[in-house]
Amino acid sequence: MNIQDNDAVRAASGVVPPRLTLPFVEFVALIASMMALTALSIDIMLPALPQIGEALGVTSENERQNVIIVYVLGFAAGQIVYGPLSDRWGRKPVLLIGFGLFIAGSLAALVAPTFATLLLARALQGIGAASPRVMSIAIVRDLFTGRQMARVMSLAMMVFIVIPVLAPALGQLMMTAGNWRTPLDALLVFGVLAAAWTAWRLPETRVSLPGDEGGVSLLESAKAVLSVPQTVGYMLGSGFMFGCLMGYIASSQQVFVDIFNLGALFPVVFGAIASVMALASFANAQLVGNLGMRFVSHAALCGSTASAFVLVAATLAGALPLWLFCVLVAVCFFCFGLVAPNFNALAMEPQGSQAGMASSIIGFYSTGAGAVIGGLVGHMFDGTVLPLAAGFLACSALAGLAVFAVEGRAGLFGRNRPNIAAAS
Repeated sequence: MNIQDNDAVRAASGVVPPRLTLPFVEFVALIASMMALTALSIDIMLPALPQIGEALGVTSENERQNVIIVYVLGFAAGQIVYGPLSDRWGRKPVLLIGFGLFIAGSLAALVAPTFATLLLARALQGIGAASPRVMSIAIVRDLFTGRQMARVMSLAMMVFIVIPVLAPALGQLMMTAGNWRTPLDALLVFGVLAAAWTAWRLPETRVSLPGDEGGVSLLESAKAVLSVPQTVGYMLGSGFMFGCLMGYIASSQQVFVDIFNLGALFPVVFGAIASVMALASFANAQLVGNLGMRFVSHAALCGSTASAFVLVAATLAGALPLWLFCVLVAVCFFCFGLVAPNFNALAMEPQGSQAGMASSIIGFYSTGAGAVIGGLVGHMFDGTVLPLAAGFLACSALAGLAVFAVEGRAGLFGRNRPNIAAAS
């Protein structure tokens, strides 16, 4: 069932659509905190990887990356469950279940005696954090459509992207005051506070339409989601772009410390590069209303591919100083900040009563594919930047092919699309 079908059913049946009861600024901040849980859980642990290896007897530097990869795999796997449940039970109960699992995983990680136990706890954290991710997008879709939905997502991303800017430095500072488990204390506190805020302030946004109650099986609902070419195409594109991000995160500590010898300055440079995504999200919130989701995201995808090509060429030529690497990666991530919210909005746009299922499938694929791609790129680290640069180029090009497959030449950059609020 698409947007227009939902609107027609609601109008005919007298169903009142959900309304935003929170102040808009608080709503964006709450959605951003849900989305930020995973960014914080990943990036705050990056400076701790060497200490974790020493404390728990992990000799291989590439194996330490599993603290990140296992979390993301759990995060991807969990997403397939929460959306269908929320379509039946409501968004808020499922959201609180996820927070509970994240808190349990955080407690388990704090007392983990071995590396294997820590990885299991991190996977549980990821499974729990999947609920806020899925629910945040489904809730935004419950309340908004089209370009307004993309604008809300951009504003939320602008707030939550501050987390990757600050988290590595925060993690480094915490370890100075304590040890590698101290960042896990912070994750536990953040999870408890976010759960309490959600329970106190967030209303239920799921509104059932006539015929929803038990009338569609999970398999039928999944088939309905995957039968929409726009959803599938932009879902595939999101997976490839998330692969760029995960490849960078997984290998960033080794790239900046082992190749460029930054030492304790690693969190500062990492945060500075991540900050461009916040600028991009702010820019996207301003641009998307005038130019449309397709034009902005397609143009940014071209920019990402071009900058990745230059990064590969400079690496092969042996002419890649730190400043050039940082500039090119920053360009890639500025483009990512323009692509990600629009690809998510375009994938979700045709989904209506199945917003929960759609968010689950999209999130499961995009983060699962990103984790697999990022893990492959990270484990290919060979003391040079080439695996990361090649991963950027391949992922950007494949995302472009996915978009071209669904839009065709005529639909690129939003051409031949109606210029109305619900379209782009």
